[in-house]
Amino acid sequence: MTPIQRTIIGKKTDNPPIWLMRQAGRYLPEFREIRKKNPDFINLCLNENLSSVITLQPLERFELDAAIIFSDILMLPYGLDQEVKFKKNFGPQLGPLDLNRISKIDEVDFVEKLYPVYKSIKKVSENNLIKNKNLIGFIGAPWTLLVYMINKHSPKKELIKDFFKDEFLINRILKILEKFLKLHIDHQIKNGATIIQIFDSWAGLLKEKDLPNYVYIPTLNLVNYVKSLNIPIICFPRGVKNYKNYCDIVKPDAINIDYNVNPISICKEINIPIQGGLDPKILLTDKENLKKEAKRYLDIFKDHPYIFNLGHGVLPQTEPNMVDYLVKMVKDY
Repeated sequence: MTPIQRTIIGKKTDNPPIWLMRQAGRYLPEFREIRKKNPDFINLCLNENLSSVITLQPLERFELDAAIIFSDILMLPYGLDQEVKFKKNFGPQLGPLDLNRISKIDEVDFVEKLYPVYKSIKKVSENNLIKNKNLIGFIGAPWTLLVYMINKHSPKKELIKDFFKDEFLINRILKILEKFLKLHIDHQIKNGATIIQIFDSWAGLLKEKDLPNYVYIPTLNLVNYVKSLNIPIICFPRGVKNYKNYCDIVKPDAINIDYNVNPISICKEINIPIQGGLDPKILLTDKENLKKEAKRYLDIFKDHPYIFNLGHGVLPQTEPNMVDYLVKMVKDY
């Protein structure tokens, strides 16, 4: 068993493993070199040679316990034929949502469109750097994908007016998303992903009363599906007010917490393995502060199965030597 599997499956607590969300990306000079020559982000995700190289870049530098495939949650709407573009300093922009068209998407066409992503996973899984480490595949949660598909860009603080007006559209899309997310998960696992993480980046936009319909039930269906394939599943419902409720209902194998929650109360309330929590902005300070904050999480979870990670992705302005310092510190804990 890998260190992460020992933590999730074996509930082992000593020496927490470590990997970081967005560890393959913009803070690494070697990634920026590739990105300069490949301005189209979607095409880069679909370039199996480059995306596998990017996935492995952090493992060449740091003693991490997992690679996470270089891809994006919005590859799903792209596979469903909705236009997806990434605009510099703005983020994702999606084209019009045509329910009629999406309803007719064939599974074979969907897999063919995303085939380079699966080939990239296969390439990484066969690389020596991944020995005794995990390869993490991932998806966006149905709710978060729905937000992007209807909102057409990052909601930041709020959804467009009338977001919920067409109930039929919302329910139809959620059904379609569930079907194709299962397919996407399946192909990632078949090609070598050994853990799946579900990112629900916009879970925090919902009121408590709306969580069952939009977050709990759709995510639970996917969690059960991954469990049926005997692969560990980690969920990250960023911004939810009540992580305990989420865990009791959705029952992931491990839960990633964001940096706005109190890790002490999480440790008391939740008995499944915990991942993450550290504010990525701490990596922008100094080593003294980083050590203090990282040690706080390590101390709190020292008797609880814990995977060290952040409460959100590595920020682009992070110095690689700070990441190196953090990884070594966790390894020496």
